[in-house]
Amino acid sequence: MDAVLQALADQSRRTVLEILRDHPATAGELAEALPIARPGVSRHLRVLREAGLVDVRQEAQRRIYSLRPEALVEVDDWLEGYRALWRNRLDALHTEIARGKRARK
Repeated sequence: MDAVLQALADQSRRTVLEILRDHPATAGELAEALPIARPGVSRHLRVLREAGLVDVRQEAQRRIYSLRPEALVEVDDWLEGYRALWRNRLDALHTEIARGKRARK
């Protein structure tokens, strides 16, 4: 999970993942969407591949990158405890707001 979180720490890599969430893309297509040079995009793609977040397949002379969402399952499981905490707090806030509205009537 540490490698995934470190990969997600960079805004450019998160942007790459957002693009790949919608559709597979080549490094060139990704470079057009980012304000960095193509060698930088290649370095980001390497980090994402090593973290297990991205797959690459060869099609003729092109490399097509795609998202591996299953690599995010461990992070999602870890975050679930925090989601539950916030749900409980938001439910309590909703209850207090409803009480306040009833008290004003």
